[in-house]
Amino acid sequence: MSMHVGEALVGEGNEIAHIDLLIGAKDGPVGAAFAHALATQSEGHSNLLAVLTPNLAVKPATVLITKVTIKGMKQAVQMFGPAQSAVAKAVADQVAANVIPKSQAEQLVIVCGVFIHPHAEDDKKIYQFNYEATKLAIANAMAGKPTADEMIAGKESAKHPFRGF
Repeated sequence: MSMHVGEALVGEGNEIAHIDLLIGAKDGPVGAAFAHALATQSEGHSNLLAVLTPNLAVKPATVLITKVTIKGMKQAVQMFGPAQSAVAKAVADQVAANVIPKSQAEQLVIVCGVFIHPHAEDDKKIYQFNYEATKLAIANAMAGKPTADEMIAGKESAKHPFRGF
């Protein structure tokens, strides 16, 4: 498959993590999106590579994209700090667990959309929720979850937390 799509929502309050991600080959549509994300920066939307520590980027190479406009240094530091660290660790752990086959780590890339609420305060919760959400989104993407049958079976009982009614 040229593109795996994953999503996960974990946590609560302003530190809630909502991850949307694409996993695919460097020479496919996800690779093109990855390159575009790194090459196209705009005010309030600074995309960045996921690194475990400076000079130790994760494999598959992963770019974090902001899902909301970053409106100050506090929110920027949360994105570049706990959120970025959480995504990097989740990618590394999913490769170590063979959810993403290690043999494919050089051929694949990940584009990971990350939500940081402007009023988030607790960096530990930002880290934990984004770590868990990224691991789950990767697992969902690689397993093709939910299946069409699972989606159909759950559509009537689904309650979206931000629907408003």
